[in-house]
Amino acid sequence: MKTFRPCLAEFLGTFYLCFAGIGAILSNTPAVGGTSGLLGIALAHGLALSIAVNVFGGESGAHFNPAVTAGFLVTGRIAPGLAGAYVIAQLLGATTAAGFCRAIFPIEAVTAANLGIPLPAAWASAGTVLLSEFIMTYLLMTSIFGTAVDERGRVVKIGGFGIGLTVAFDILCGGAVTGASMNPARSFGPALEMMHWEFHWMYWVAPIAGACTAALVYEHVLLKPLRPKVDEARATTR
Repeated sequence: MKTFRPCLAEFLGTFYLCFAGIGAILSNTPAVGGTSGLLGIALAHGLALSIAVNVFGGESGAHFNPAVTAGFLVTGRIAPGLAGAYVIAQLLGATTAAGFCRAIFPIEAVTAANLGIPLPAAWASAGTVLLSEFIMTYLLMTSIFGTAVDERGRVVKIGGFGIGLTVAFDILCGGAVTGASMNPARSFGPALEMMHWEFHWMYWVAPIAGACTAALVYEHVLLKPLRPKVDEARATTR
């Protein structure tokens, strides 16, 4: 039960993100007739993530993303065993969301949008995808540390909102370039449903590299040093 509850939270939070995001993409196909465009897709991902972070953050820490979990792992903020369980829960949540979207929307929409799989533009090279996904995930992980980990940011109490907005502006910036995944689970769920693995490796490598780099930089460079507190504690014992 100690592991089950946070893993269930990770499953549901990832479902929130992927169901809303994939559904928004499919809704914008001609077969469905939605007209919200890239802005609507960005808002769907951002709002869903913001809500999920606020709902489940107290239970699991609200990772909802294997890259984010990897970032917390390399900084020692999650145990390896729990990190592995989180990733499995995230992949299951994303796949379940993709499956429901496939069942709900017409096949013409699913086919036209490849079930919302984040894919590169025809002109984007592998280097473009890797660099773009690295930068976007770096920004996302930095926002997570700055608003949800750093005590100086947590007092502002905008963690979920700030994290969701980062995803939204990343999609507005990079959605037309790479699909703006920033999340291996978000790519994995629809890819598994559609058995479409072309380019898939890039959507694991770049987000994980970006998240781990951002986590290490924030952890070791930007976080407020603890030494003043230690010195104060020593002073009180004299």
